[in-house]
Formats: sequence, C-alpha cells, structure tokens
Amino acid sequence: MGGFAKGLKVLEAFGVDRQRLSISEAADLSGLDRATTRRCLLTLAELGYADYDGKFFSLTSKILRIGHAWLSATPLPVLLQPHLDELSERLGHSASASILDNTEIVYIARAAQKRVMSINLMPGSRLSAYSASMGRVLLAALSDAEVDAILAASQLKAHTPRTLTDPSELKAEIARVREQGYAVIDQELEIGLCSIAVPIRNDRGRVVAAINVGAPAAILPAAELPAHCLPALREMQARLKPLLP
Repeated sequence: MGGFAKGLKVLEAFGVDRQRLSISEAADLSGLDRATTRRCLLTLAELGYADYDGKFFSLTSKILRIGHAWLSATPLPVLLQPHLDELSERLGHSASASILDNTEIVYIARAAQKRVMSINLMPGSRLSAYSASMGRVLLAALSDAEVDAILAASQLKAHTPRTLTDPSELKAEIARVREQGYAVIDQELEIGLCSIAVPIRNDRGRVVAAINVGAPAAILPAAELPAHCLPALREMQARLKPLLP
C-alpha cells in the first residue's frame, strides 16, 4: 500500500500547468526521492497511464478511467447537468458546477455556450480555489480555521494583475462572500473573463457544491453579473435544495 500511495503522489504532481514533467520535476512536486519517482513514472508508462519521450512524462487519456469511475458512481453530476444546461441556455453564457478538493475545485459538470478561457474546462478539470468564484463560495462555507489552513497550503500566485494573493485580502473577500451569499471575480483567473458563483445546499443546509456562470468581460462586465445572473442562480439554488441528499 505504501507503493500505491507514492504512485498517487506522483499522479497528483501533474496538473493544468504541469502537463509534462521530468523525473526531477515530479520528484520535487511529489516530495519523493528521484529513484522512487522514476519507478512510479515508469510503472505508469508501462501500464499505459503515461507517455514517456525519453525526458518528459505526460499522462494519457487512460487516466480518465479513474475519474470516470467516481463521476459514474455519484449522482451529483447527473443531477446537476440538465439544470446547468437550462441555466446556460437561459443566460446565454457557460455554466459550471464544482466541488472542493483540498486547495482546488474540481469541475463535475459543465454546460458551455462557447469557450471563454484559454484552457478547455471540462468535468475533472481543476483550478485553485482561492482565485475562482466557485472556490470562494465553497471556502466561505468553511470555518475561519479551515480557510486559514487551505490558504496556507495554497500557492498564492497571481494569474493576472487583478488576482488577489494577499492572505488577509483573500480572507476579507471570503468573509464578504459568506455574508452576501455569492462571489464575483473580475478577470482574476484570466484577463477578459469574469464569473459569478453561488453555493448549492442540500435539504439539511450543507453546502455540497457550487455553480457559476462565466462570461467575457467585454460582453458582461463583472459589475453587471449580479443583476443579470443572480436571480436565475437563486432560482436554481431553491430548485435543487430538496433534490440533494
């Protein structure tokens, strides 16, 4: 089981901005020694989960089987998808749903009108929670101590000149999100993109996911998002609450 745990650490070293890794890079990111990392990477390549060009390793599409097993086993993505489709069609912009996984959000469902980000978001995609609208509403559902721990474990880097990276400013923003019940980001993830998100609660009041609407800032500026999108998002919150376990 120790070897399996090490293999998972190596897998987690890969990401949206870390799609090709050398042995030394994967070792640094996973916290394992080079020899152990090399064995794990070669095993992944032998099993078809990674490609190796002699210097760099990259994950193959076979890795999606692991994530698909979870997506197939949980009813949440299936339940949310038609509602996201309806929301996206109604507002004319992309709509997504995600859950929190440590310092990141994981997309579990998405309805895209058109591509508004340079990266292609889809179920299984991950983004840093601190700089994403869905991440902030999910963080706002946690205690202050939990938020502090997640921010401390996050690499608070500026994706754009607008990205909040100061922990005190982020905590103040998360407190504001907690009070108002929604989060808006204005080109913090990518220049030209803004979004608004709300939490999704089950019938016991526990936050189980977040949904958002993303739009080009040139078409729908961040300041106009609440007026344009919040009524539809609130309606979806109310509709989903009695349906979620």
